[in-house]
Amino acid sequence: MTPIQEVIINKKTNINPIWIMRQAGRYLPEFREIRKLNPDFIKLCLNKDLSTEITLQPIKRFNLDAAIIFSDILMLPYGLNQKVEFKKNVGPILGELDIKKMSQLDEIDFVEKIFPVYKAIEKVSKNNLTKNINTIGFVGAPWTLLVYMINLQSPKKDLKKDFFEDNFLINRILLILEKFLKIHIKNQIENGANIIQIFDSWAGLLGEKDLPNYIYTPTLNLVNYTRSLGVPVICFPREIKNYKEFCEIVKPDAVSIDYNIDPKKICNDIKIPIQGGLDPKILLGDKETIKKEATKYLDIFKNHPYIFNLGHGVLPETKPEMVEYLVNIVKNY
Repeated sequence: MTPIQEVIINKKTNINPIWIMRQAGRYLPEFREIRKLNPDFIKLCLNKDLSTEITLQPIKRFNLDAAIIFSDILMLPYGLNQKVEFKKNVGPILGELDIKKMSQLDEIDFVEKIFPVYKAIEKVSKNNLTKNINTIGFVGAPWTLLVYMINLQSPKKDLKKDFFEDNFLINRILLILEKFLKIHIKNQIENGANIIQIFDSWAGLLGEKDLPNYIYTPTLNLVNYTRSLGVPVICFPREIKNYKEFCEIVKPDAVSIDYNIDPKKICNDIKIPIQGGLDPKILLGDKETIKKEATKYLDIFKNHPYIFNLGHGVLPETKPEMVEYLVNIVKNY
């Protein structure tokens, strides 16, 4: 059993495995070399050899406990034939929704469109470098994907004014998303992913009254489905106001916390394994600050099953040597 599985399944508290969100990405010079030659982000995600290579880049450099596949949560709307492109300094831009076409899409066409993602997972999981660590697959949560698909871009601070206007449309999309997210999860697992993380990047946009419809019920369905396939699930409901309630209702195997939340409160409130929390900006500082802040999290969770991670993805301007320093602090704790 890998260290992460020991924490999630056996609730071990004497080990602190570490992996980092966006560990395969822009802060690594070797990634930037590949990216320079491959400006189309979607095509890069669909190049099984390059996405395998990128996934393994941080594993070659650092003593990490998991490889997370280089892909994107928006491969799902892309697989549903919604246009998705990534613009420099803007982020993702999505094309208009054709709900009729989307409703008629069958599983075979969807899988065929994003099939290289599954092949990359297979290649990563069979690589010698990942023999004793986890291969993490992931999906966007239904709410976060709904936000992108209707908003047509990152909401940053707010949703467009008429976002909730067409209730019928929203419910149709949520049903389609549930169906194809399950297909996406199943294919990742069948090709070697042995943990699934569900990213709900925009969970913090919703008020309390909307959480059951848009977050709790749809995410719970995915958690139950993934668990039925024998694979543990980590949920990351970023900036949600009530992590305790989320865990009690959705019941993930572990929950990832963001950096705006008090880790002591989380440790007291939540019984399941915890992941993450460290502000990615800490890695832009000096070694003394990194050591102090990382040790703070390790101390707080020393009697609680804990996977070390950041409270969001590693920032592009981070120096790789600072990531190495962080990994060593965690490993030598």
